[in-house]
Amino acid sequence: MWSLAWPWVLLALPLPLIARKLLAESASLQDAGLKVPSLGGFAMLSDRSRAEQLLNWRFLLAVVAWVLLVVSAARPERIGDELEVPVSGRNLMLAVDLSGSMDQKDFELGSRRVDRLTATKAVASDFVSRREGDRIGLILFGERAYLQVPLTLDRETVRVLLMEAFIGLAGEKTAIGDAITLAVKRIHDQEADGSEQVLVLLTDGANTAGEIDPLKAAELAQQVGLRIYTIGIGAEQLEVSSLVGGRRSINPSADLDEATLTSIAELTGGRYFRAKDTAGLQGIYQLVDELEPVDEPEAGFRPVKSLYFWPLGGAFALAVLLCVVTLLQNVAMRLGGELPDAG
Repeated sequence: MWSLAWPWVLLALPLPLIARKLLAESASLQDAGLKVPSLGGFAMLSDRSRAEQLLNWRFLLAVVAWVLLVVSAARPERIGDELEVPVSGRNLMLAVDLSGSMDQKDFELGSRRVDRLTATKAVASDFVSRREGDRIGLILFGERAYLQVPLTLDRETVRVLLMEAFIGLAGEKTAIGDAITLAVKRIHDQEADGSEQVLVLLTDGANTAGEIDPLKAAELAQQVGLRIYTIGIGAEQLEVSSLVGGRRSINPSADLDEATLTSIAELTGGRYFRAKDTAGLQGIYQLVDELEPVDEPEAGFRPVKSLYFWPLGGAFALAVLLCVVTLLQNVAMRLGGELPDAG
């Protein structure tokens, strides 16, 4: 879209005509002499006609130059398509348990029974896709904790690498403390920009490996302002085949250390959630969305490119041309006046 930043400048377009009219009236009032009839002017009619033609061209160039100069002063500009201002979101780390117990098939996805990790991938992937504007990182932990994806705005990469994770990738045990410590380290390494720091940690067991106690790691997280939401995943009741025939009910989440997970969340200002099925897990991630809302995009803006230099350059070129034409005309008149009379 084309526009003028100062359109009121166009009011100056008729100024030369007004000035010419006022000057002409002033000259006519001062002209008080007695004119004597003479035939000397008829000899110059042919030269005057050529001069008038040249004058008309000079007048036309002057008009165009003045119009371009005024348009340039009005600052023409091209306004581009509206762009959204990037939002300054939070630093959000996801820590996902890949220990052997995540292979327990006590969740349903659609109409089929799946293991805990498969359900986690599906729900967490949707959660990541909704976090527009946040810098998201991914930590995978089992017996050891690994930074799979550093904090990034590339949500698609986080989703892809999350979906490629598999049980046992980081060992069979669970190092909750090491996962929190790794998140604290990555948050601490970030430049201080005032962004909120959040860790969503999902596990189905207790801390059975690693070098750092989970509560000690939570204290470190509190010191750097890292808020932790912990999610305990796993059904409370599951029907399995009995060795003596028939079926019996077991608690597949007997090893889940809810007390520690609750303490971690409370110590850092977060919350503990219990996911017993896929629907519950989806509800938890939606609740996290509400507790840590995505920043709304700021009002869009349109990039503006100034174009005043084009008409200004055109006016300058025409002014130079007028000067050259005037100079050549003066030279021609002088040379013509100095020629000897052939008679």
